[in-house]
Amino acid sequence: MRMVDVIHAKRAGQQLTDEQVQFFVDGVVSGEIPDYQISALLMAIYFQGMTSEEQSKLTMTMMTSGDHLDLSDIPGVKVDKHSTGGVGDKTSIPLAAGVAALGIPVPMISGRGLGHTGGTLDKLEAIPGYQVEISEQDFIAQVKKDKLAIIGATGNIAPADKKIYALRDVTDTVDSIPLIASSIMSKKIASGADALVIDVKTGAGAFMKTLDDSRALAKALVGIGKSVGMQCMALITDMNQPLGDAIGNALEIKESIDLLKGNGPADLEKLIVVIGGYMAVMGGKASTTEEGQQLCEQVIHNGAALDRFKAMIADQGGDANVVDDPEHLLPQAAYQIDLPAKSAGVVSKIVADEVGVASMLLGGGRQKAGDKLDYAVGIMLHKKIGDPVSTGESLLTIYSNRENVDDISDLLYQNIEISESAEKPTLIYETIE
Repeated sequence: MRMVDVIHAKRAGQQLTDEQVQFFVDGVVSGEIPDYQISALLMAIYFQGMTSEEQSKLTMTMMTSGDHLDLSDIPGVKVDKHSTGGVGDKTSIPLAAGVAALGIPVPMISGRGLGHTGGTLDKLEAIPGYQVEISEQDFIAQVKKDKLAIIGATGNIAPADKKIYALRDVTDTVDSIPLIASSIMSKKIASGADALVIDVKTGAGAFMKTLDDSRALAKALVGIGKSVGMQCMALITDMNQPLGDAIGNALEIKESIDLLKGNGPADLEKLIVVIGGYMAVMGGKASTTEEGQQLCEQVIHNGAALDRFKAMIADQGGDANVVDDPEHLLPQAAYQIDLPAKSAGVVSKIVADEVGVASMLLGGGRQKAGDKLDYAVGIMLHKKIGDPVSTGESLLTIYSNRENVDDISDLLYQNIEISESAEKPTLIYETIE
């Protein structure tokens, strides 16, 4: 079999055979297929798409290209959650603690951020001492003990995806539904969870800008999960403005702690409770999503979820005292600079991805892999879409370790609009089950 024939078949709109998919993935892992031919097939897939059968085969072949975690020693239904990424999306951190507080094992393997989206691991590493890299044995032992661990990928999970993703990033084929779906699900299936809830973001700050594209991606992800016997469902949620108020690693950890103390932003808490309700049903702790949501609200407001978060921090080498004193134990920026409103009215637009870019330019995100992060910097919103504002009132605060942030202020002013009226956006559009 020749790689050029595989490329030709997909370029012509043909369905790849199982043998062709296997040949491609094996060649990626072995290094026998050069980057230019991998890139050519990725571009052909981008334009021609893939059938559900092709997507499932690509996913499973990428999954079996490396290690597969065996979590069978952990009692109960292991439930995980994945987000397609957004600005201010720290959902996984308080959500995992809340679900674990219900007695459901949450073995969460997360990633890092690149560009305008933040990564869960980057946020957690703002906690002094927190280790995201632990052995598979310690990972399993911690989930058995605490019902919770959030770590980076262990061992050699889905090595084909690592190579393919790196090439997607530099060939402008990131936003391909078959490639996104196979990338996400190959890693999640290999990670060993029994059930998965996927938060598919839609809007300006998401990879999928339209509801139709987000729906197609959600259906692809759920279809792949169910094809291998995994409990799987998805929610389509808004990313036209940042989620919560905090954008930036240490700021988002503090907001997560505030939420687990019952003082978090309303939109973030609502999303966590809704997703947690589905996870509670999947984990066998609730018979309906409504009951699951009530249970999640209880553990957030009675301190049980906070205790679980604190235990996880301690067991992964972090300073658990950060929960009690985040203002002093988390990294702090040297300057806090307010951005005053230039006119009165109602906030009608906050372009999420550009706010994320502003945080990145402050040092809170990576422009390229390997960039060193400044955990202290970021942005704290004081107004969201639909909120009234007076002239001179602070729209947000810029947390910076450089005194001159005129470039950041200009970028933010260009991407926040004030009008006579505006409706608060929908947070959760629909579910795919």
